[in-house]
Amino acid sequence: MPDLQRLRLDHASALFAFEQENRAYFAASIPDRGDDYFARFADRHAALLAEQAAGGCHFHVLVDDRGQVVGRVNLIDVADGSAELGYRIAEAAAGQGLATNAVRQVCALAATEYGLITLRAATTLDNLGSRTVLARTGFTVIAETVFDGRPGLRYERNLQPA
Repeated sequence: MPDLQRLRLDHASALFAFEQENRAYFAASIPDRGDDYFARFADRHAALLAEQAAGGCHFHVLVDDRGQVVGRVNLIDVADGSAELGYRIAEAAAGQGLATNAVRQVCALAATEYGLITLRAATTLDNLGSRTVLARTGFTVIAETVFDGRPGLRYERNLQPA
């Protein structure tokens, strides 16, 4: 099982490879990052680390036993005890339960390490895999939404003990 790690500077090359190798796969279900993302990746990576250090986000990567990034799980827009969850798993690693396991781990970190009480997430209706991950990890649908003209759903999860 890949190891969930907080994003660090030394993840840059493996993360860049992950994003490049899976670009078309990701673009089939979410908006493409665009050419500028890849052209300025080093600057973007440094900016993410600075944002993480300031507490505005918490970025994580899933690293396999060969040191390759096979997934990402991020908490962005941290404010007032809440954050937005986002994740992506490499095409070659999809369907193995990695996203479900990683989201569970990040939910636990959000509650215990980051002091968050609520997480939000969203996905398109046609992204059954993502909808399944959110349902399996305790998120509930709170609203309908639209992504790039595609219908979607907004989710929320309370992290406080019942």
